[in-house]
Amino acid sequence: MKGRTWLVLRGLIAVALAVTLVTYNDAGDLSISNESSTEVTVITGDTEAIVPATGGTVLLDYGCTPGDVTVKVASGPAVVVPGPVCPEQQIVIRGDGKVELQPASANTT
Repeated sequence: MKGRTWLVLRGLIAVALAVTLVTYNDAGDLSISNESSTEVTVITGDTEAIVPATGGTVLLDYGCTPGDVTVKVASGPAVVVPGPVCPEQQIVIRGDGKVELQPASANTT
């Protein structure tokens, strides 16, 4: 009987571990694209990312921002994007300094 109890207990632990691994879902990646000719600083509230001119960055497994997103350009005023911004959206800084949110269709995890 004692051996059977351990076998059942091990089976239950294995099932619980498998269910945990299957249901785990990461927070998702937050993408930022800079189409402008100058470097920008993107502040998400708890993270600051420097994005090079005509470049981009991805905040891996970041999830949604805790609030608004601020985009700072060396020349010109900061732009505040109402948040939260989530991985389903991509932050895009245009060449004219405008900041937009676009669907991030390739950003599904």
